[in-house]
Amino acid sequence: MRDIPPHKIDADEWDELHSPRPETQDFDAVVERAISRRGFLGGAVAFGSGAMAMGTGLLSSTSAKAQSASRFAFTPIGIQTDYQIHVPDGYQHGLLVSWGDPLFDGVPAFDHATGGAVADSDKVFGENTDGMETYVMGDSTIMAVNNEYVNPDINLPHTEDGTPQSADDVLKLQNLQGVTVMEIAEGANGWAPVVGSRFNRRLHHNAPMAIEGPAAGHALMQTADDPEGTRVLGTMGNCGAGKTPWGTYLTCEENFNGYFGATDGIKVDEITQAGYDRYGVIAEGRYGYERFDPRFDISRNPNEPHRFGWVVEIDPTNPDSTPVKRTALGRFKHENAEVTLAPDGRVVVYLGDDERGEFLYRFVSDAPYVPGEDTSDLLNDGTLYVAKFHDDQTGEWLALTPETTGMDPAEMLIFVRQAASKLGATTMDRPEWIAVNPYAVEAYCCLTNNKNRGLKANAGGDETPVGGPNPREANKFGQIVRWYPSDDDHAADGFSWDLYVMAGNPETQDGAYRGSANVTKGNMFNSPDGMAFDSSGLLWIQTDGDYSNEGEFAGMGNNQQLAGDPVTGEIARFLTAPYGAEVTGLCWSADRRTMFVGIQHPGGHWPGKEGDLPRSSVITVKRQDGGLVG
Repeated sequence: MRDIPPHKIDADEWDELHSPRPETQDFDAVVERAISRRGFLGGAVAFGSGAMAMGTGLLSSTSAKAQSASRFAFTPIGIQTDYQIHVPDGYQHGLLVSWGDPLFDGVPAFDHATGGAVADSDKVFGENTDGMETYVMGDSTIMAVNNEYVNPDINLPHTEDGTPQSADDVLKLQNLQGVTVMEIAEGANGWAPVVGSRFNRRLHHNAPMAIEGPAAGHALMQTADDPEGTRVLGTMGNCGAGKTPWGTYLTCEENFNGYFGATDGIKVDEITQAGYDRYGVIAEGRYGYERFDPRFDISRNPNEPHRFGWVVEIDPTNPDSTPVKRTALGRFKHENAEVTLAPDGRVVVYLGDDERGEFLYRFVSDAPYVPGEDTSDLLNDGTLYVAKFHDDQTGEWLALTPETTGMDPAEMLIFVRQAASKLGATTMDRPEWIAVNPYAVEAYCCLTNNKNRGLKANAGGDETPVGGPNPREANKFGQIVRWYPSDDDHAADGFSWDLYVMAGNPETQDGAYRGSANVTKGNMFNSPDGMAFDSSGLLWIQTDGDYSNEGEFAGMGNNQQLAGDPVTGEIARFLTAPYGAEVTGLCWSADRRTMFVGIQHPGGHWPGKEGDLPRSSVITVKRQDGGLVG
């Protein structure tokens, strides 16, 4: 792998290659317990480092009933292995926007020969769409979309392998990432961006942003360009997203570490080095930024990485507003930020740290949300918690405070992974998107996979034992955990939990690796990643996993989007992506008659013709009869 350009290696594999995790041993304890609180999975599961067993035929009467009385308004589709989008009969899909499409007047159409000019790269729709949300302002529909990362060999077609050769190459890559805010409208030919709208803007790696909350101004946040530690340029690694009750967009910085490198070695104090080690900041950058932009050279600017890995609040309806990094929500590899309210009005934000063996978090604001009152400090003042799951299907939220961690308040948030380790939080199988049920007091989290479960510690040396919500050693398929807050209060410190689904392959695997009983030959999948509830209470699940359709993944086909019924456990395949693509990002039009779905890093030449560059895009899905799609 050393001969492969760093940017072509998956972010998780790149971290493993350059920051290998320590081996761990002695996972021989066996815990047997029921897996489902509601009983639709029934039975029991045996966990351990050796054999694991899951019985078949575990559907209870509620699940059996679901098969004859489905709430799904579509006929499930089969797998696909081609380079096209597929949806059920009675539905149609269209193209909303693709990487490189102009957002402003005077910008030329996308050029497949060059991947677009550097001068236009901050005026077009960004690369590799991910989390997104829609907003309404008067008669305008505004969409905020994350542009998570780049594929330099595609974005820089003039280079041999995508390695930047100049400052202009780096600037182009920086401009194509971050967040796109744009007005969209539906016309005779479907939905499209409103070119030249006053709402359109690109928030890329050099866009000015504010830093607020407990870590703002701390010495570890200060640089020569920002000696006060309260202003920063850019947002990066923008993965999942969130939407606040007061109408702002939360973009979540995930794999920020690979953007930094060192041209003259790393010479930092012990605290900073420990943070580098835990977060994967090393001398060898993935994208070569440090060679041409000194801000990303940690030999010169060792504190710059501390200014990334946050949740950023953006007001999409105010193009003159400055985005704010909310440090009270902690610094780690954020997936999404799911916002809900406690019964007393306090804001609760659920957050996952997407790395093998890292943790699940919750933020609770000090003050309640009151419509019409000032919300500027709601996400600045509050308490961050980390989850501890017990094998008896209960759990608790452990408060991260100076008293519980023994850490300075700002350092605790800058290095929140170390703080969570001090409390003995549960190491998870890559906690990704979290979704809160709008009709029941319960929340779900995609645990996408973890090949190290039961075999290696996490980056901080915390063991990753088999058990609890992570019941399979060397977990290649993933699962979705669900929890029920005590007293129907998302701000309560206790909860109970079960597993909504364990992905797997009932055709090729034995025991627990077959998956739970609601996984069948007709709906099997791996690596649940994105997730969102629609207005009818259905849970939509998007995958980012192995699409080889071979070996233990045979019968799964390309990545896909499925619908799940949270009451019965039924799951059905709704959409399949082009070969090579991830399905990620999901939202709806205000009338719920259009579903917007993100298609990231497609293979082939999708969505164009032979000879075109493949382009990450947002598609639309509608019912042909004009009915609701969510």
